[in-house]
Amino acid sequence: MQRFLPDQFTLMLVTTVIIASLFPAHGAFASYFNVATNCAIALLFFLHGARLSRDVVIAGILHWRLHLTILLTTFAVFPLVGLALGFIPPSILDPKLYIGILYLCVLPSTVQSSIAFTSIAGGNVPAAICSASASNLFGMFLTPLLVGLLFTTQGQSGFSFSALETIVLQLLAPFILGQVLEPWIGSWIRARKKILMPVDRGSILMVVYLAFSESVNEGLWHTFSITDIAVVIVVNGILLAAILCLTMFGSRLMGFNKEDEITITFCGSKKSLASGVPMASAIFAGQSIGAIVLPLMLFHQIQLMACAVLAQRYAAKQQKKPVAATV
Repeated sequence: MQRFLPDQFTLMLVTTVIIASLFPAHGAFASYFNVATNCAIALLFFLHGARLSRDVVIAGILHWRLHLTILLTTFAVFPLVGLALGFIPPSILDPKLYIGILYLCVLPSTVQSSIAFTSIAGGNVPAAICSASASNLFGMFLTPLLVGLLFTTQGQSGFSFSALETIVLQLLAPFILGQVLEPWIGSWIRARKKILMPVDRGSILMVVYLAFSESVNEGLWHTFSITDIAVVIVVNGILLAAILCLTMFGSRLMGFNKEDEITITFCGSKKSLASGVPMASAIFAGQSIGAIVLPLMLFHQIQLMACAVLAQRYAAKQQKKPVAATV
């Protein structure tokens, strides 16, 4: 039953939302907290750059067909399915929450959970490391561009040059600096994941608190009902199920072996909360992003639960193979 229970970080996210709902930031405190949050986000992407080994990137390029499949799933198939969900009547799915679902569709894949589930299921771990890392690297360019393209067609403001400047200065520049310093500090950072984890989670929690504080001040919980949230959960489940089926059966039709199928399934079906929340604060600067990140937070927990079950089933089948061969 533990696989169906929220993980510790999800509980922390829920707690943060509750705190923001009861004690939202405003006034001078909100301004100072915003500066601190921006610094934390810059540090987060600096660490992402420093952690990414260049050897992994070079080795992964050799398996270009698998990586191209995952990238197309993440940045082409996912957005197309997201657009198809736009045909759900506004009376069922609130348009503001649909924008949040569409936003999660253009985000890069996760890194840690994609690799972890691929490993548990017996997939191609080196390829998963490279694909997940490449997804986040390309995401810094592709996600803002897709926001500008898709959100304009939905009647939203979309992407702007000011948002591009924020992305470059707050996210890309620290990431590049981390990559430049990787030969000297990369090994030290990778060996201290537990020590540096508070930076990862802390920066996300800070953005979530600030985002929901602004949204609560503007009446977020008076706008959406429990029914609205339930609809988002159902739509997220349908979205994830569709992508899991496409990646799993599509990789088989394309002739990939079982290990690569597992890698495509888990890397292609994930959406990164760690990248999505900070990027939302940069792309939608000056706007209320509580409704935009809410579907992403719900999708985060759904994908963890579903992929935990799927990974265990893959692992069980892998263990049965030798037994079947000896009979």
